[in-house]
Amino acid sequence: MACTPGGVRALVHDGHTVLVERGAGEGSGYTDDEYAAAGARVVSAAEEVWSADLIYKVKEPLPEEYPLLRPGLMVFTFLHLAANRQLTEAMLRARTTGIAYETIRVGNRLPLLEPMSEIAGRMSAVVGSYYLGEPFGGRGVLVSGVTGVLPARVVIIGGGTAGSHAARMAFGMGAEVVVLEVDVDKLRQIEAAMPGVRTLFSTAHNLEVLLPHTDLLISAVLVPGAKAPKLLSRQSLGQMPPGSVFVDISIDQGGSSETSRPTTHDDPIYVEQNVVHYCVTNMPGAYPRTASQALMHATLPYARALAAHGALAAAARLPELRGGINTWDGHLTCRPVAEAHGLTYEDLPAA
Repeated sequence: MACTPGGVRALVHDGHTVLVERGAGEGSGYTDDEYAAAGARVVSAAEEVWSADLIYKVKEPLPEEYPLLRPGLMVFTFLHLAANRQLTEAMLRARTTGIAYETIRVGNRLPLLEPMSEIAGRMSAVVGSYYLGEPFGGRGVLVSGVTGVLPARVVIIGGGTAGSHAARMAFGMGAEVVVLEVDVDKLRQIEAAMPGVRTLFSTAHNLEVLLPHTDLLISAVLVPGAKAPKLLSRQSLGQMPPGSVFVDISIDQGGSSETSRPTTHDDPIYVEQNVVHYCVTNMPGAYPRTASQALMHATLPYARALAAHGALAAAARLPELRGGINTWDGHLTCRPVAEAHGLTYEDLPAA
């Protein structure tokens, strides 16, 4: 759920009518009565919710929601358009304004993506260690090791928010941790914050040297707004020991291995090249209450601005919002998405 009852109270205080679909907050532990007490109008029909001026949600519009897209509507959510041409075309056809959490940038930060990256990063070490268990096809290695037995080696590709939090969690569990990253400053920050975590400049050669001795591989690579680069070939992943585990956090952006394909929390793993793959989209959805609270703290100021002023005027007040507007009035205004699909990019007009 993108908005907790506390967020609803803030929007109502601003003078807005807030519609909440019945049962929408149950997965995060929030009842319809709590939303009603905060001032929301709880409605049963999805069509009624989508009649609003601003849709504030977590996940991108699903195919069954495409008919509800329309001109003038603002959709504020994780869009991941570079990995979804069908949705991109639906948004353009409907002339809907799509504002993506994951492409709003402040300096070198992606503040709306950071909370989910923190959760996914920490979670990746936990689920990866779990699926190393023999009952799941794993090689039966306990991440921490025990007295007289070496711990597992965890290799993390990417030293950004998700990668650094994966390293923190894995190291705290007692693993031997190696982080690969192309930004040397990030490697210095990781070494300073986590003495004992090893760092290595990320090259194809360095990764291939590590793979035969890796128990758990976590990919946390990110190119904002664009498809994830394919850093792992089928052949290179096959160099890992049989029963090792690969967690691909970047699956929401298309995945970083030739062997990656999206899975769900209900059916999270598959085995390919003798490696257990965990490629669940929306990993933080496993912990919805934590995720809802963390996400809303980051997104609510922008939601309030969009609700009060509309997309272009809000972007004039909060310039970083311009980078979040991926589609506008039938135009594709995010260059990485245009490049991913071979479509025409157009500059967003001034307010």
